[in-house]
Amino acid sequence: MQAPPESVKANDIQADEKASRDATLRRALLWIGVAGVSVAISFFVIRSAMRRPPADPTTQRIEALIDEANRLLKALEEQK
Repeated sequence: MQAPPESVKANDIQADEKASRDATLRRALLWIGVAGVSVAISFFVIRSAMRRPPADPTTQRIEALIDEANRLLKALEEQK
């Protein structure tokens, strides 16, 4: 039996190295994608948590009435 020529062995080694680099690149891209998705999810969760609820018209009216009552009380105290 004859041993394969050196050029065949070199091609096999180069093919193995290329396959290894490709696998490493795929793994790195996968983790970059996972990190990107995690950042996006975190961004939207934090943004929704920090969002204030819309102002309730009833609450606004009550606050306006309280402010008006405080002004009237202040005016009465100044008249004394």
